Amino acid sequence: MILSMTGFGEARAEKSGVTYRVEIRSLNNRYFKASIKLPEPFQRYETEIDKHLRSRLYRGSVSYSLRVKDENPSAAYEINTAILSEYVRQLKEVAGSDGTACIDLARLVEVPGIFQPPEINGNVLDSHYEVVRRLTEQAIDKLVEMRKAEGKALLADLEEQCSEIRTRIAEIQGRAPSVVTEYRRKLQNRVQQLLDGIDGTNVELYQDALSREVAIFAERCDINEETSRIASHLDQFAELCESPELTGRKLDFLAQEMLREANTIGSKSNDAEISRNVVEVKAAIDRIKEQVQNVE
Repeated sequence: MILSMTGFGEARAEKSGVTYRVEIRSLNNRYFKASIKLPEPFQRYETEIDKHLRSRLYRGSVSYSLRVKDENPSAAYEINTAILSEYVRQLKEVAGSDGTACIDLARLVEVPGIFQPPEINGNVLDSHYEVVRRLTEQAIDKLVEMRKAEGKALLADLEEQCSEIRTRIAEIQGRAPSVVTEYRRKLQNRVQQLLDGIDGTNVELYQDALSREVAIFAERCDINEETSRIASHLDQFAELCESPELTGRKLDFLAQEMLREANTIGSKSNDAEISRNVVEVKAAIDRIKEQVQNVE
Protein backbone atom coordinates (compact mmCIF):
# COMPACT_ATOMS: atom_id res chain seq x y z
CA MET A 1 0.00 0.00 0.00
CA ILE A 2 1.31 3.42 -0.96
CA LEU A 3 1.47 5.87 1.96
CA SER A 4 2.36 9.52 1.50
CA MET A 5 4.72 11.17 3.96
CA THR A 6 2.59 14.33 3.92
CA GLY A 7 -0.15 14.52 6.51
CA PHE A 8 -1.76 16.35 9.42
CA GLY A 9 -3.49 15.11 12.55
CA GLU A 10 -5.10 16.96 15.45
CA ALA A 11 -6.84 15.91 18.64
CA ARG A 12 -8.37 17.96 21.49
CA ALA A 13 -9.85 17.24 24.89
CA GLU A 14 -11.02 19.01 28.05
CA LYS A 15 -10.85 17.48 31.49
CA SER A 16 -11.35 19.07 34.90
CA GLY A 17 -10.89 22.60 33.60
CA VAL A 18 -7.78 21.72 31.57
CA THR A 19 -7.81 21.98 27.77
CA TYR A 20 -5.38 19.87 25.73
CA ARG A 21 -4.52 20.15 22.04
CA VAL A 22 -2.11 17.94 20.08
CA GLU A 23 -1.06 18.72 16.50
CA ILE A 24 1.15 16.53 14.33
CA ARG A 25 2.38 17.49 10.86
CA SER A 26 4.62 15.48 8.56
CA LEU A 27 6.54 16.18 5.37
CA ASN A 28 8.77 14.04 3.21
CA ASN A 29 12.26 13.18 4.39
CA ARG A 30 14.66 10.36 3.54
CA TYR A 31 14.70 9.33 7.21
CA PHE A 32 12.58 9.88 10.32
CA LYS A 33 13.16 13.25 11.97
CA ALA A 34 11.00 14.54 14.80
CA SER A 35 10.61 18.08 16.16
CA ILE A 36 8.71 18.03 19.47
CA LYS A 37 7.44 21.17 21.20
CA LEU A 38 6.06 20.74 24.72
CA PRO A 39 5.12 23.05 27.61
CA GLU A 40 7.88 23.15 30.19
CA PRO A 41 6.24 20.80 32.75
CA PHE A 42 5.75 18.16 30.04
CA GLN A 43 9.27 18.19 28.66
CA ARG A 44 10.14 15.17 30.78
CA TYR A 45 7.93 13.11 28.42
CA GLU A 46 9.71 14.13 25.20
CA THR A 47 11.59 10.83 24.84
CA GLU A 48 8.44 8.80 25.35
CA ILE A 49 6.53 10.86 22.78
CA ASP A 50 9.40 10.46 20.31
CA LYS A 51 9.27 6.67 20.74
CA HIS A 52 5.51 6.73 20.27
CA LEU A 53 5.84 8.65 17.01
CA ARG A 54 8.57 6.32 15.74
CA SER A 55 6.42 3.28 16.45
CA ARG A 56 3.77 4.50 13.98
CA LEU A 57 5.63 6.77 11.54
CA TYR A 58 8.76 5.41 9.91
CA ARG A 59 9.88 8.15 7.51
CA GLY A 60 9.37 11.88 7.19
CA SER A 61 9.95 15.15 9.02
CA VAL A 62 7.41 15.09 11.85
CA SER A 63 6.46 18.19 13.85
CA TYR A 64 4.68 17.53 17.15
CA SER A 65 3.09 20.32 19.18
CA LEU A 66 1.28 20.13 22.53
CA ARG A 67 -0.73 23.01 24.02
CA VAL A 68 -2.17 22.81 27.52
CA LYS A 69 -4.42 25.51 29.03
CA ASP A 70 -5.30 25.13 32.70
CA GLU A 71 -8.09 27.51 33.83
CA ASN A 72 -8.22 26.25 37.41
CA PRO A 73 -7.31 28.75 40.19
CA SER A 74 -4.53 26.41 41.29
CA ALA A 75 -2.79 26.97 37.95
CA ALA A 76 -2.30 30.69 38.58
CA TYR A 77 1.30 31.90 38.65
CA GLU A 78 2.59 32.80 42.09
CA ILE A 79 4.27 36.09 42.99
CA ASN A 80 7.67 35.66 44.53
CA THR A 81 7.13 38.14 47.35
CA ALA A 82 10.71 37.85 48.60
CA ILE A 83 12.17 38.96 45.27
CA LEU A 84 9.50 41.66 44.83
CA SER A 85 10.20 43.06 48.31
CA GLU A 86 13.91 43.17 47.58
CA TYR A 87 13.32 45.11 44.35
CA VAL A 88 11.08 47.58 46.23
CA ARG A 89 13.73 48.03 48.95
CA GLN A 90 16.45 48.73 46.41
CA LEU A 91 14.27 51.21 44.50
CA LYS A 92 13.50 53.09 47.73
CA GLU A 93 17.19 53.37 48.46
CA VAL A 94 17.84 54.75 44.99
CA ALA A 95 14.92 57.19 45.30
CA GLY A 96 16.26 58.67 48.51
CA SER A 97 14.63 59.43 51.85
CA ASP A 98 12.32 62.27 50.88
CA GLY A 99 9.50 59.83 50.12
CA THR A 100 8.49 61.51 46.90
CA ALA A 101 9.38 58.52 44.69
CA CYS A 102 6.47 56.56 43.15
CA ILE A 103 6.96 52.84 42.52
CA ASP A 104 4.68 51.34 39.86
CA LEU A 105 4.03 47.76 40.99
CA ALA A 106 2.20 46.95 37.74
CA ARG A 107 5.43 47.61 35.84
CA LEU A 108 7.55 45.96 38.47
CA VAL A 109 5.79 42.60 38.24
CA GLU A 110 6.88 42.41 34.59
CA VAL A 111 10.45 41.90 35.72
CA PRO A 112 11.61 38.28 35.04
CA GLY A 113 11.48 36.09 38.10
CA ILE A 114 8.63 37.89 39.84
CA PHE A 115 5.97 35.47 38.56
CA GLN A 116 6.69 31.78 38.96
CA PRO A 117 4.63 28.79 37.72
CA PRO A 118 3.12 26.65 40.46
CA GLU A 119 4.80 23.41 41.34
CA ILE A 120 2.92 20.44 39.85
CA ASN A 121 2.79 17.21 41.76
CA GLY A 122 4.33 14.27 39.84
CA ASN A 123 1.19 12.16 40.13
CA VAL A 124 -0.96 15.03 38.85
CA LEU A 125 1.42 15.55 35.93
CA ASP A 126 1.27 11.84 35.10
CA SER A 127 -2.53 12.04 35.01
CA HIS A 128 -2.23 14.96 32.60
CA TYR A 129 0.12 12.94 30.43
CA GLU A 130 -2.34 10.05 30.22
CA VAL A 131 -4.71 12.42 28.44
CA VAL A 132 -1.87 13.65 26.22
CA ARG A 133 -0.86 10.09 25.35
CA ARG A 134 -4.42 9.25 24.30
CA LEU A 135 -4.68 12.43 22.21
CA THR A 136 -1.32 11.68 20.61
CA GLU A 137 -2.60 8.31 19.46
CA GLN A 138 -5.76 9.90 18.04
CA ALA A 139 -3.75 12.57 16.21
CA ILE A 140 -1.47 9.91 14.73
CA ASP A 141 -4.53 7.95 13.55
CA LYS A 142 -5.84 11.03 11.73
CA LEU A 143 -2.44 11.77 10.23
CA VAL A 144 -2.14 8.19 8.95
CA GLU A 145 -5.60 8.41 7.39
CA MET A 146 -4.56 11.55 5.54
CA ARG A 147 -1.37 9.80 4.45
CA LYS A 148 -3.46 6.96 3.06
CA ALA A 149 -5.68 9.36 1.13
CA GLU A 150 -2.62 11.14 -0.27
CA GLY A 151 -1.13 7.73 -1.06
CA LYS A 152 -4.12 6.84 -3.25
CA ALA A 153 -3.54 9.96 -5.32
CA LEU A 154 0.17 9.14 -5.57
CA LEU A 155 -0.63 5.58 -6.64
CA ALA A 156 -2.96 6.75 -9.40
CA ASP A 157 -0.28 9.04 -10.81
CA LEU A 158 2.45 6.39 -10.54
CA GLU A 159 0.28 3.86 -12.36
CA GLU A 160 -0.39 6.40 -15.10
CA GLN A 161 3.33 7.04 -15.58
CA CYS A 162 4.13 3.32 -15.59
CA SER A 163 1.45 2.77 -18.23
CA GLU A 164 3.02 5.51 -20.36
CA ILE A 165 6.42 3.83 -20.07
CA ARG A 166 5.00 0.44 -21.06
CA THR A 167 3.37 1.99 -24.13
CA ARG A 168 6.57 3.72 -25.20
CA ILE A 169 8.71 0.61 -24.61
CA ALA A 170 6.30 -1.44 -26.72
CA GLU A 171 6.68 1.10 -29.54
CA ILE A 172 10.46 0.96 -29.21
CA GLN A 173 10.44 -2.84 -29.35
CA GLY A 174 8.23 -2.75 -32.42
CA ARG A 175 10.47 -0.22 -34.13
CA ALA A 176 13.86 -1.81 -33.30
CA PRO A 177 13.88 -4.57 -36.02
CA SER A 178 13.10 -2.00 -38.71
CA VAL A 179 16.20 -0.01 -37.78
CA VAL A 180 18.49 -2.88 -38.78
CA THR A 181 16.46 -3.56 -41.92
CA GLU A 182 16.66 0.08 -43.01
CA TYR A 183 20.38 0.21 -42.25
CA ARG A 184 20.97 -2.86 -44.42
CA ARG A 185 18.94 -1.38 -47.25
CA LYS A 186 20.82 1.92 -47.15
CA LEU A 187 24.14 0.13 -46.98
CA GLN A 188 23.20 -2.12 -49.90
CA ASN A 189 22.33 0.93 -51.99
CA ARG A 190 25.70 2.48 -51.30
CA VAL A 191 27.51 -0.77 -52.03
CA GLN A 192 25.53 -1.19 -55.23
CA GLN A 193 26.65 2.24 -56.35
CA LEU A 194 30.24 1.23 -55.72
CA LEU A 195 29.77 -2.05 -57.59
CA ASP A 196 28.42 -0.40 -60.71
CA GLY A 197 31.09 -0.68 -63.39
CA ILE A 198 33.25 -3.05 -61.34
CA ASP A 199 34.16 -6.57 -62.44
CA GLY A 200 31.48 -9.01 -61.19
CA THR A 201 34.11 -11.26 -59.65
CA ASN A 202 34.25 -8.86 -56.66
CA VAL A 203 30.50 -8.86 -55.99
CA GLU A 204 30.60 -11.82 -53.62
CA LEU A 205 33.44 -10.20 -51.67
CA TYR A 206 31.44 -6.97 -51.20
CA GLN A 207 28.36 -8.92 -50.16
CA ASP A 208 30.30 -10.68 -47.41
CA ALA A 209 31.63 -7.37 -46.13
CA LEU A 210 28.10 -5.93 -46.14
CA SER A 211 26.76 -8.83 -44.10
CA ARG A 212 29.52 -8.44 -41.52
CA GLU A 213 28.87 -4.71 -41.24
CA VAL A 214 25.14 -5.24 -40.77
CA ALA A 215 25.80 -7.91 -38.11
CA ILE A 216 28.10 -5.54 -36.20
CA PHE A 217 25.52 -2.75 -36.40
CA ALA A 218 22.73 -5.06 -35.22
CA GLU A 219 24.77 -6.15 -32.20
CA ARG A 220 25.77 -2.60 -31.36
CA CYS A 221 22.19 -1.28 -31.37
CA ASP A 222 20.54 -4.34 -29.82
CA ILE A 223 18.25 -3.10 -27.03
CA ASN A 224 16.34 -6.29 -26.23
CA GLU A 225 18.12 -6.68 -22.90
CA GLU A 226 17.42 -3.11 -21.83
CA THR A 227 13.73 -3.17 -22.80
CA SER A 228 13.28 -6.51 -21.03
CA ARG A 229 14.85 -5.09 -17.87
CA ILE A 230 12.59 -2.06 -17.90
CA ALA A 231 9.57 -4.34 -18.31
CA SER A 232 10.79 -6.40 -15.35
CA HIS A 233 11.34 -3.27 -13.26
CA LEU A 234 7.81 -2.12 -14.07
CA ASP A 235 6.41 -5.47 -12.88
CA GLN A 236 8.38 -5.20 -9.63
CA PHE A 237 7.23 -1.59 -9.25
CA ALA A 238 3.58 -2.65 -9.55
CA GLU A 239 4.08 -5.42 -6.97
CA LEU A 240 5.69 -3.03 -4.50
CA CYS A 241 2.84 -0.56 -4.89
CA GLU A 242 0.47 -3.26 -3.59
CA SER A 243 2.84 -4.50 -0.88
CA PRO A 244 1.98 -3.86 2.80
CA GLU A 245 5.66 -3.10 3.45
CA LEU A 246 7.31 0.31 3.40
CA THR A 247 8.29 0.71 -0.23
CA GLY A 248 9.45 4.30 -0.74
CA ARG A 249 13.18 3.56 -0.94
CA LYS A 250 12.70 0.47 -3.09
CA LEU A 251 10.51 2.37 -5.53
CA ASP A 252 13.13 5.10 -5.72
CA PHE A 253 15.80 2.50 -6.49
CA LEU A 254 13.70 0.93 -9.26
CA ALA A 255 13.09 4.36 -10.79
CA GLN A 256 16.86 4.94 -10.83
CA GLU A 257 17.39 1.58 -12.55
CA MET A 258 14.71 2.30 -15.16
CA LEU A 259 16.35 5.64 -15.92
CA ARG A 260 19.72 3.92 -16.35
CA GLU A 261 18.24 1.43 -18.84
CA ALA A 262 16.47 4.24 -20.72
CA ASN A 263 19.76 6.14 -21.02
CA THR A 264 21.41 3.02 -22.45
CA ILE A 265 18.64 2.62 -25.01
CA GLY A 266 19.06 6.25 -25.98
CA SER A 267 22.80 5.87 -26.45
CA LYS A 268 22.37 2.72 -28.56
CA SER A 269 19.53 3.91 -30.70
CA ASN A 270 20.36 5.30 -34.13
CA ASP A 271 16.80 6.17 -35.00
CA ALA A 272 14.81 9.37 -34.57
CA GLU A 273 11.55 7.60 -33.69
CA ILE A 274 13.18 5.51 -30.97
CA SER A 275 14.92 8.62 -29.63
CA ARG A 276 11.59 10.44 -29.36
CA ASN A 277 10.11 7.55 -27.42
CA VAL A 278 13.15 7.42 -25.14
CA VAL A 279 12.64 11.11 -24.31
CA GLU A 280 9.03 10.38 -23.30
CA VAL A 281 10.14 7.38 -21.23
CA LYS A 282 12.71 9.47 -19.38
CA ALA A 283 10.14 12.23 -18.77
CA ALA A 284 7.74 9.69 -17.22
CA ILE A 285 10.54 8.25 -15.07
CA ASP A 286 11.45 11.73 -13.84
CA ARG A 287 7.83 12.24 -12.76
CA ILE A 288 7.95 8.90 -10.97
CA LYS A 289 11.18 9.85 -9.21
CA GLU A 290 9.61 13.09 -8.04
CA GLN A 291 6.51 11.34 -6.71
CA VAL A 292 8.26 8.49 -4.91
CA GLN A 293 10.22 11.04 -2.86
CA ASN A 294 6.99 11.47 -0.89
CA VAL A 295 6.25 7.75 -0.47
CA GLU A 296 6.88 6.36 3.03
